[in-house]
Amino acid sequence: MTGSILLVYGILIATVALFVSERLRLDVVALLSLLALTVTGILSPEEALAGFADPVVLMIAALFVVGDGLFQTGVAQSLGRWPARLAGGSQTRLMVVIMILVAGLSGIMSSTGTVAVMLPVVLGLAWARDIPPSKLLIPLSVASLLGGMLTLIGTAPNIVVSNHLEAMGRDGFGLFSFTPIGLVMVVVGIAFMAMVGQRFLPSRVAPGAPSGGDAPTVAEMAGTWQLAPDLFRVRIRGGGSLDGVTLADADLRGTLGLTVLEIQRGPSGERRRRDRVREFGKKGSEAGEVHEPRADAALRAGDVLLVQGRPGGAANLVNRGMADLLEEGVEGDPTGEETGMAEVLLTPRSRLLGRTLKELSFRDRHQLNVLRIKRMGEVVEGDPADVELRFGDMLLVQGPWARIRLLRGESRDFVVAMAPREMEEALQPREQAPVAVAIMVGMLGLMTFGVLPAVTAVLVAAVAMVLFRCVTVEDAYRSVNWESVVLIAGILPMATALEKTGGMQLIVDSLGQGLEGAGPWLLMGVLFVLTSAMSQVISNTATAVLLAPIAYQLATGIGAAPEPFMMTIAVAASTAFATPVASPVNTLVLGPGGYRFGDFFKVGVALQAIILVVTLVLVPLLFPF
Repeated sequence: MTGSILLVYGILIATVALFVSERLRLDVVALLSLLALTVTGILSPEEALAGFADPVVLMIAALFVVGDGLFQTGVAQSLGRWPARLAGGSQTRLMVVIMILVAGLSGIMSSTGTVAVMLPVVLGLAWARDIPPSKLLIPLSVASLLGGMLTLIGTAPNIVVSNHLEAMGRDGFGLFSFTPIGLVMVVVGIAFMAMVGQRFLPSRVAPGAPSGGDAPTVAEMAGTWQLAPDLFRVRIRGGGSLDGVTLADADLRGTLGLTVLEIQRGPSGERRRRDRVREFGKKGSEAGEVHEPRADAALRAGDVLLVQGRPGGAANLVNRGMADLLEEGVEGDPTGEETGMAEVLLTPRSRLLGRTLKELSFRDRHQLNVLRIKRMGEVVEGDPADVELRFGDMLLVQGPWARIRLLRGESRDFVVAMAPREMEEALQPREQAPVAVAIMVGMLGLMTFGVLPAVTAVLVAAVAMVLFRCVTVEDAYRSVNWESVVLIAGILPMATALEKTGGMQLIVDSLGQGLEGAGPWLLMGVLFVLTSAMSQVISNTATAVLLAPIAYQLATGIGAAPEPFMMTIAVAASTAFATPVASPVNTLVLGPGGYRFGDFFKVGVALQAIILVVTLVLVPLLFPF
């Protein structure tokens, strides 16, 4: 054993120890490992940095963008309705339904692609039900890996061992040769996660993830500001002075102190009841369409207006024959699908200080209404338009969601202190949902049928999501979990170091010598453990390539059929559960789940042990020695 091999082994052991200790972030540990291999001369700078250009790293980064495109356009929420309906109110049942769906998809398409599609779906389900995503994302990755065992094309190691059998002059495995074993493994894995594994999963939320407690709903915000007593719903009378005029000409704010928040136009005078989780592409309802109250909006007889102001103003509106009162003291959410509200705080450098909203033409400039002003926590009485503004004043603004979002760019004058949780959903480009679906299907088709290399197909899909406005460029960069990207890029050169110094070949040669003359079950067990262990550090495909010839030679050496041993290699290569760098699917869920190294280890090692036992019993029954 050379000194360079010992040095690589030492760096590898130190890296794993730091991973397990969790004293440093995983990406920092990976970079330290990378630097150690470079400084000691084991790898050249080019070899050490090659991980950042590795197709796996680029694919992981691009998959985050694809997933965000599915989430931003509402596709993920729509896909999540079926599992949500089947699961009812049970968290365990939801996990089981997700795992069944993911395992089935992974049997016919890339496990990485499956997780990319399902990750935003599962995150949406978790956030909607106030379930920590960490309770569902490791089961997601486990199911995708187990599903790869279902068919020959489910995962690359299956194809590797089959091709080696053919190269040795034997029949390769058929498309469904793996299915009986794969089905059992999927059932075992789901049962383990449902009964035991979920107890090991942390209740942890990733930094920056939405939380039910982070922001109020619009209805909760309206209640906090006590808007209900000043909200009224009226219907415009035919032939009255409002019939046929624009909002600007009506000047309800100037004459009666009333602000129009919403115009509902349609066959029914009753307010439309909205479902905040809407099917994408759904427009209007039988209760009519809600329109933005623009200054040039023409009012018509039968239109229903949601107005805000003092009761005397609403009474004058009715007494003058302009409208009929339908609802007084409107409770709940007083906004439409296109409009909302937010709390805005004036800054010390604000140009609004010392002036009134009327002087500033705030409504005309920003296309937003100021419904209330709070000063030192108390509502300022009187018309907000006439209040002289001071530093620290809090404004409750109402209007189009897009206009509210624009306020975030005017940090000199004010900051958006609180936006309701409905705002991001309302701003999703749902009209682009069919485009996002087409991009996703195209990506999966290119990957499944090998039309383009997997990394190229994913990069094409990510760029298409941006070009077709499914996700903005800014959101695309924000969607990438850079900790996961740096982690996998920093640890990949370890495999290069093991191969370059001969450390990997030493392990393989020692295995062959140590197992010479061993019985078939012992040989199967050792091959499983070694394959599974190596798959936690290097690619499971590379592990299968290295160990398949050794397994074949060892099998023929004891006079046994090679098929059960090759099948063992394939099964063990799909048990990459125990570390976040063992498989791209683990790396994909690492950041969104807020996981640590030990979270994968606790669940993964226990499941690996169970699958080892099942393999030793089941494989020889289906593929006799």
